[in-house]
Formats: sequence, structure tokens, C-alpha cells
Amino acid sequence: MPKLSVIIPCYYNEANIPVTSQELLAAERLFPADVTFEYVMVDDGSGDQTLAALLAFQRQCPDKVRVVELAGNVGSYNAIVAGMAHATGDCLAVTGADLQDPPELMAQMYGYWQQGFRLVLGNRQDREETGPARWLADTFHWLMKRLALRNIPDGGFDFVFFDRQVANEVLRLHERNSNVFYLMVWLGYAYVSIPYVRRKRSIGRSRWTLGKKVKLLLDSLLSFSFVPIRAISLIGLSLGIIATLYGFYIIGLRLVSPNEPQGWTTLMVVLLFVSAFQMTALGVIGEYVWRGLDAARNRPLYVVKQVHEPGGQTGPVSLP
Repeated sequence: MPKLSVIIPCYYNEANIPVTSQELLAAERLFPADVTFEYVMVDDGSGDQTLAALLAFQRQCPDKVRVVELAGNVGSYNAIVAGMAHATGDCLAVTGADLQDPPELMAQMYGYWQQGFRLVLGNRQDREETGPARWLADTFHWLMKRLALRNIPDGGFDFVFFDRQVANEVLRLHERNSNVFYLMVWLGYAYVSIPYVRRKRSIGRSRWTLGKKVKLLLDSLLSFSFVPIRAISLIGLSLGIIATLYGFYIIGLRLVSPNEPQGWTTLMVVLLFVSAFQMTALGVIGEYVWRGLDAARNRPLYVVKQVHEPGGQTGPVSLP
């Protein structure tokens, strides 16, 4: 009897949980009768009544729901890792609590898993969102595909179905400041991509702020790409060649026409341009150095305050 663990990170989702839980239970009918389910709901330090809503869901399905209560907000990707560490299924799925990803798609993903695929991606072929949110998401995934992981599907993904072996590898890597979904692709397993249309959020408001999106972009690029460092090297080499040629030009001009203007404006433009590049280069290098320092500290990705096991029991707190 295969067991599926559905991991759902939750952050200020008290209004979503009652609706999402019923959609998840309804999607069970699409699976073969021998499949058992486990829902690992991770409260990522929410400040509202999300935990109470999760515990209400657990009371409704006492044998299926495990609630992992984190001590503070650590971000959705670290919350997902916490859910993976507490999941016990043969296969796992990660979806959002806001129902933007269709739960019924998991049945099709499960079918591919039975065929031997260890990783199945829900690929966002299109999205109902409009405006800046859509543009930022499209730009992010375009940059990732061209600068970091060329084998990811167009449109991006954050709805995944994967084997226990993939989960164990992700947990073993203990990656910090990274993108856990792209890390699964980086592992190298052959995957299947299922296109779908991402829904517009209809309940509550997103806590995915611009600052978090920028951090995700930096984390993803710097974790999977050396392009920023390589770009600095190429730009620096180009500026060095230009400076050398300009130096020969100045020397030649001085020898031919000693009374030519000193070129103060040109000198200042070059100086400001080079100084700006140096500061930018130091910033990029600093991002890499900071991530190395953060990894060297070896602080936990998350701290579990309490685990509410199926049946209402309080389980032991596992270390990340």
C-alpha cells in the first residue's frame, strides 16, 4: 500500500485552510483505492489563527494529519524542508495552501511516479494573475532558465511530486539560502513536466512581498549559477582593455600635441564608471561570501516548536 505525504507550508492562511483541506480530501477520490494519505501541514510562524485552523483539520482527520509548528518564520522553502523531514510517505508532494495549484493534478502525478519517474513537476504553462506579479514571476523564471538551470521547464514550477529517495537526497544536502524545487532538478533525476494554468488567489492576500521575491532571485541565481562572477571577470577584462587602449591614446596625444586640453571631464567619467563597477563587483562577491559564512555557521534551517502527531498526540521534536 503506497503512502503519499502531501506537504503544505502555511503562513497566514487561516481563511484558506478550511477550503484547502476539503479540496485535498475531495482529490483523494481520483487515486487508486490502495493509496493511503498523510497531510504534513507546516505552520511557518504565522501570527494569526492558522495553527488553530490546522488543528481543526487534524481533528476532522485524526489519522491523516500531522501539524508541524515552527518556532518562527523561516520562509516557505525551509518550511518545506521541515515538512519533508517529518513526512513518512513512499512518495511526497508539495503544494500551496492558497489553492492556486489544482490538487486534482496530484493523481496524474502519482500515475507517472508509478511508471518509475522519481520527480514530476507541475509546470505553470499560464497563470490567471495579471500585472506586476505576473511580470516579475515570468522574469524570474526566464533568468533562471538562461543563467542557471537550462533544463527546467518554461514558466517555472513550485508544485512538485517526488519519490522518497529524492526527499532523502535533499535533506542530506542540507542546502542553505537555496531554492528547494530547483535543487530537486539539479540532482539530475529524469522528470516529467505536466502543464497547467495557475489559478488566481481568491482567499486572503499573499505574504510573498517584493523583498522576499528579490531574495529568492538572488538565492536561486547564486546557488545554481556562476554567471554573476563570470560576468564580473569579463566586464573587468573588457574595462582593462579599454583603459589600456585609452592610455596609449592619451600618451600619443600628449607626444603629438602637448598643449591639448587635459581632458578632466573624460577622466571623471571614466573614474566614476570604474568606481561604480568596483562597488557592484564587491556587492556580488559579498553575496557569495555571506552565503559561505552562513553555511559555515551551520545554524539550523528551522526550529520546531511542537509536532502535533496524527491522533492528537504531541510527538518528539526532530532536529533539522
